[in-house]
Amino acid sequence: MQSYWFGDVEDGRCTLFTGDSHAIIDRIQSIVTSMDTFVPPDWEHAVLCGACRDRGEYLARLQAACIEAAERLIREHYSRKDAELLQMVRTLDEIDTVINLLSEKAAEWYLIRHPAFSRKYRRTPAHALVKTMRERSKGALGKVAGEIEQLANTRTILAKEVSARANDVMPNTSALIGGLVAARLMSHAGGLLPLSRLPASAIQVLGARTALFAHLKTRSPCPKHGIIFQHRRVHNSPREVRGKVSRVLAGKLAIAARLDFFRGVAEPDFLEMAQRRIDATVKRSKL
Repeated sequence: MQSYWFGDVEDGRCTLFTGDSHAIIDRIQSIVTSMDTFVPPDWEHAVLCGACRDRGEYLARLQAACIEAAERLIREHYSRKDAELLQMVRTLDEIDTVINLLSEKAAEWYLIRHPAFSRKYRRTPAHALVKTMRERSKGALGKVAGEIEQLANTRTILAKEVSARANDVMPNTSALIGGLVAARLMSHAGGLLPLSRLPASAIQVLGARTALFAHLKTRSPCPKHGIIFQHRRVHNSPREVRGKVSRVLAGKLAIAARLDFFRGVAEPDFLEMAQRRIDATVKRSKL
């Protein structure tokens, strides 16, 4: 028997599926068949079932069903709890890019007006340089520096919201590496579901795409860590043991991501065990 969206066909006979548009979409999503025995649907089968009168009506009903199925999938996608967090962290990354670019251009502009400042330029923190430009410059340059400061304040507020949202969406992952780093990890994976499907080895180098492709192409040293380098246990470890610490941390993050996706609540027992394992690895590495 062959099951289609309009009914079931067997031995030249067709049984019409009766139901509204929502029931048809449920049927489409539930049909499972082997491609070895699958026979593509024919509009004549639908006419035989009584689902339509001719080919034109068959195509019209099929198009309507496909559109409604696509709309349902889109609604389900954007109703996921990680959808908004994904856009928030990507916006945060774009703001960082804009701030860095505008700060660089404004600094070049300021140095033309004040050549004597060039010696201090490289030793001055970015936020201090922007404040200096705003206070000492008039006209457009001062306004540009003021806008950069305002954008930096907006970035700070957004970063706090991203961290708080990540603590709610990814409680276990955030508890291990912090909300902001967890959100960036999820963003690079493409969402909480893709992150939960990644093996620990992939999570370990997530965010180190350039170095990874360089390793595959030129046989340069393989990257030992990606985004998880931002975790204090990794970047505070001696260089020679960072790879081992990263590997242990990535293994616990792989479990945490699965817990976040399938359960969605913090697991104190797991978090305590994971922290002990990570701390023990760091302690042994320092001996």
